[in-house]
Amino acid sequence: MDQLESKKKHWETIYNTKKLQEVGWYQPVPETSLNFIKATHLAKDSKIIDIGGGDSFLADNLLSQGYTNVSVLDISENAIKRAKDRLGEKADIVTWIVSDITTFKPSISYDLWHDRAAFHFLTLPEDIQKYLVTMQTAIKPNGFLILGTFSENGPTKCSGIEIKQYSIEELKIAIPDAFKFIEGENIDHPTPSGSLQNFTFCKFQKI
Repeated sequence: MDQLESKKKHWETIYNTKKLQEVGWYQPVPETSLNFIKATHLAKDSKIIDIGGGDSFLADNLLSQGYTNVSVLDISENAIKRAKDRLGEKADIVTWIVSDITTFKPSISYDLWHDRAAFHFLTLPEDIQKYLVTMQTAIKPNGFLILGTFSENGPTKCSGIEIKQYSIEELKIAIPDAFKFIEGENIDHPTPSGSLQNFTFCKFQKI
């Protein structure tokens, strides 16, 4: 089993064995992400993609706010099935993409690329580079990048996997020069188990 197959099997097992409210990233209203998105003042028909979105509630909230062109990418078919089942008929409005981000080949360009806690799973320089090249290619000129990772004060692992922590300054350095930094924030995410995870959230705009 190669690295990609192993990664996919890991996440399929997570989503097959843990209930929605049991995962650490459970967040019925992702306020930080929604506030960052709202501040872009993008039109409701703008093309938005949520990277590693799984069965998160971002798509639900965006649809309820009137956004009509939402895509969700995740490596796990189980995660996407759970999200589809939850959304019911509304799931047909969303474009669902089962793919690992390091092999994703976007067929369209996006006005906004959102990623809460997918990028930080990439720890190998070559995987980070693949992500950044794909992201830069996929975002339209003047489009936005919203990125959330565990901060330097956050966990060092998630779901048993080592992650790469980023401070605001480290994220600013990591993102290509084709993007200008707009704002950054550190926030605490309360998990269902009662612990706090400190996140770094940054917003950039493609020049």
